[in-house]
Amino acid sequence: MTAAAAPGSPAPSPESGSSSASAPPPAAGSIPGRPGAGPGRATAPVSAPAPSHAPAPAPWKGWAAVCAVALGIFCLITSELLPVGLLTPVGADLGVSDGTAGLMVTVPGLVAGLCAPLVTVGAGRLDRRLVLCVLIALTAAANLAAAVAPGFAVVLAARLLVGVGVGGFWAIAGGLAVRLVPERHVGRATALVFGGVPTASVLGVPAGTLLGELGGWRAAFAAVGALGLVTLTALVLLLPPLPPSRHIAFPELPALLRENRAVRAGVVVTFLVVTGQFAAYTFVRPILQDVSGIDAGFVSTLLLGYGVAGVAGNFLAGARDAYRTLLVISAALALILALIAVLPGPVAGTTLLLAWGLAYGGVSVSVQGWMIKAAPAATEAATSLMVAMFNLAIAAGALFGGLAVDGISAPAAPLGGAALMLLSAVTVWATAIRRRPDRLG
Repeated sequence: MTAAAAPGSPAPSPESGSSSASAPPPAAGSIPGRPGAGPGRATAPVSAPAPSHAPAPAPWKGWAAVCAVALGIFCLITSELLPVGLLTPVGADLGVSDGTAGLMVTVPGLVAGLCAPLVTVGAGRLDRRLVLCVLIALTAAANLAAAVAPGFAVVLAARLLVGVGVGGFWAIAGGLAVRLVPERHVGRATALVFGGVPTASVLGVPAGTLLGELGGWRAAFAAVGALGLVTLTALVLLLPPLPPSRHIAFPELPALLRENRAVRAGVVVTFLVVTGQFAAYTFVRPILQDVSGIDAGFVSTLLLGYGVAGVAGNFLAGARDAYRTLLVISAALALILALIAVLPGPVAGTTLLLAWGLAYGGVSVSVQGWMIKAAPAATEAATSLMVAMFNLAIAAGALFGGLAVDGISAPAAPLGGAALMLLSAVTVWATAIRRRPDRLG
């Protein structure tokens, strides 16, 4: 997940005290501009917002802490997605199919989705610095365990622990920028924190894939484990004490879903887009090799290009209307995934992969922007729900794609993903765009 705005375009945030000069924030439970959704609607119970941002005595220390958290996000997302580029060698070495090897993505995604709200609520009275350090240490240990695993069952057990780290860290880190830098820099700092997500695609996954090709998949997992230890050191040295400033109760989360229609719509769109993405992306290596005819030695280079395009897409989408952007992204990905499943040849495969990265790069920033608009007074709770669904959708997509690959063929995975993207586009149009003509200009 990325920040709700690109650097230089701070997102509105109740914690930071910012507001839009052109229009008031939408009523909770409504999609802005939707008739009949006004302040009189019932809203989910929320805790009092955190106190106004406390001044930082040394700005460079705040930015150093932000960089440490960003490194943590980078390490965690790299850990979660590392198997994408290593499915074939892991499966061959441990004697499982590509579809079964895809469980290395399914398991942590499922666990992360469950742990995002659980950790957010359960750690409400603990120092955030301690929680983040424990979670990154757990992730580092899990990667090192996977590197020496004697069989696939041990690898899956280690991946379960990675899911705990990803879900908890991601959900908590989203609200830390307001406590680390001056208020006027909160948007930029949040963008930097979640810049670790696309950067993991640009550097982490391709580098892990390349290392796996050069030294074996175990070396790749060991390297990410070592990166986790470096990140732990950075968090210990650079993060200040972060005692809890706001506690979320369990009843707040389902209440927010029940009473806030915009949050419900955002959660549904998140599920459809991310499930469709990972149904295809988890198996991008066999798709590129079997459909596009691209040599295995070029896959890591192409994934690097995919990641670079994703960073560009992230910042292109950051300053734009979240609803309209998600409509365009969903429609574009439906077309791209359908084409990459049927068009042969390295040129077509390479071109479509880069377009795929550009389009999907804007998803995280757009769904986060949707949640900020949908629940301006309960952003942390809404983000927790989105993070949970995001990771559950990663698991669902990897599982769905694995069944399609094993039961039908490699092209079935992106075709299924394309169908979900089309359904997402229809959902965005029906819930947010059709009733908001004022925002289409």
